Amino acid sequence: MVVGPDFSSSVKEEHFDEVEALLLAAFPTDAEARLVRQLRADGDMLAEFQKPWDGRIGGYYALSRMQAPAGWACLAPMAVRPEWQGGRLAERNPNMEAGGPEDESNRRPWRFGTRMLRELAQCYEMPAEAFEGQLPETIVVLGKPSFYGRYGFSLERAQKLKSPYPLEYTLILRRGDDVPEAELIYPRAFSGGS
Repeated sequence: MVVGPDFSSSVKEEHFDEVEALLLAAFPTDAEARLVRQLRADGDMLAEFQKPWDGRIGGYYALSRMQAPAGWACLAPMAVRPEWQGGRLAERNPNMEAGGPEDESNRRPWRFGTRMLRELAQCYEMPAEAFEGQLPETIVVLGKPSFYGRYGFSLERAQKLKSPYPLEYTLILRRGDDVPEAELIYPRAFSGGS
């Protein structure tokens, strides 16, 4: 029995239209879709990942190159199909038993955002040599600390950074336990520049 969405894989050009449709469905405006298009156009997109299920993209996230510090990336945007958010896909799966106390634990593997972030965080738990040159030194995310903090992102380790965005919503994912001091300069697309 399959337990949840497939493994994350890279987004290719043939996926761009489906990614755009997902972003337009998942957010109230087209800002995130425009951001992704601009990051690609500017050459600032480092990598894009999808989490497929049943022949469709159910979840997506982008890593873009920070202008500074060198070797750092920004996680944004991240999106899940609205109809599959919160484990709702599991509720409609005939192989899942609904009702009982184990219902919530059965739904966890079907949470696209959770699975994507867990996979990303696991990369930083493995020896650095396993991903030499493939992972950014640090990934910055601007978001809800209670959500991203469950997946290796640290609010505390980001508190000595200088950022154009509020530090109470700035988290970082990186190896070790240091508290880096640096100025964050996001890709131009984040300020609406081109």
